[in-house]
Amino acid sequence: MTMAGEGSKAQPLPLDHSGPIAVIGGSGFVGSNLAHDLLSHGHDVLVVDNFSRPGVEQNLDWLRATHGNRIASVKADVRDREEMESVLAGAAAVFHFAAQTAVTTSLVEPIEDFEVNARGTLNVLEAVRRSGRRIPVIFSSTNKVYGGLEDLDMIELDDRYSPENDAVRAHGVSETRPLDFCTPYGCSKGVADQYVLDYAKSYGIPTAVLRMSCIYGPRQFGTEDQGWVAHFLIRALKGEPISIYGNGKQVRDILYVDDAVSAYRALLSNIDTLTGQVFNLGGGAVNSVSLNGLLREINHIVGREVAVSYSDWRQGDQLYFVADTRKLEQAIDWRAKTGWRDGVRDLAAWLKQHRLDQAPATNEPRRVTA
Repeated sequence: MTMAGEGSKAQPLPLDHSGPIAVIGGSGFVGSNLAHDLLSHGHDVLVVDNFSRPGVEQNLDWLRATHGNRIASVKADVRDREEMESVLAGAAAVFHFAAQTAVTTSLVEPIEDFEVNARGTLNVLEAVRRSGRRIPVIFSSTNKVYGGLEDLDMIELDDRYSPENDAVRAHGVSETRPLDFCTPYGCSKGVADQYVLDYAKSYGIPTAVLRMSCIYGPRQFGTEDQGWVAHFLIRALKGEPISIYGNGKQVRDILYVDDAVSAYRALLSNIDTLTGQVFNLGGGAVNSVSLNGLLREINHIVGREVAVSYSDWRQGDQLYFVADTRKLEQAIDWRAKTGWRDGVRDLAAWLKQHRLDQAPATNEPRRVTA
């Protein structure tokens, strides 16, 4: 399967400054894949990260080995406002992926969750504002800003939950749905999401938000709390049991990372006309799968039935989330090109070759990236 940046055509980026494109959280999963794509298309990149996530240094090493001195990196934390001002002063554009990403961690450490996700994002925006230049900022948000979706009536089928609402069942949840923050994680990301949009209105900074569903693919460290597709595969390939919270019928739309990267690039390419807007980014209805459905596919991949245990639901878990991506598709002529079965098999092959022996313990909570 072609990696992002290899053999694909990309639109030129409307950058009015010669500096590097800053990818905050650039040694993380999506960030490193995006950095690779940008570098492959001739752009200089500055990776900004605090390297607190175990193993992410390997992603930076890969970028350096592949692209040499065209990539720069700096160890910095979004919680340090002065540091952000210094680091981003010369940036041509900013992709902001740095976050505390686990709902479970946010419930244990809500203040830290706020400091990273909400105040950290505000620090990034202020750094851009104080630069005096119109530096584009693309922010990675989450579908958790829509809350638990408890008002959506569900039909419980043999394998999955399915919405009773015909439109939601056909297309998923759209951006017109009211925000409904729940759990500290949803609150902190929701606050950040709204600040990013407001800085376009209040200060004329070209910003946009992508509310992401489940992204998966190469260079991902999966845990129970985040990156569950990779987590399931790592456990299965190691012959270890998998824990499911709930009954496994919960549904998600999963999106291969190359498709996510192409959306981020295209959004920056069109930022002059799309500034101040928010878009869902996910696999959509065609790439929706229940946890049990994914486990069956993994059984086929590893050639045996993986041991699975079921336990109580976790706070904040949605029975169903599928992103309605029609707004994004129409805005940037984007489609998810990789079917979920092909993508999962590709990730399994990559894990076997590159990451399985080096993967950190998968029962550890996800740490802050940058």
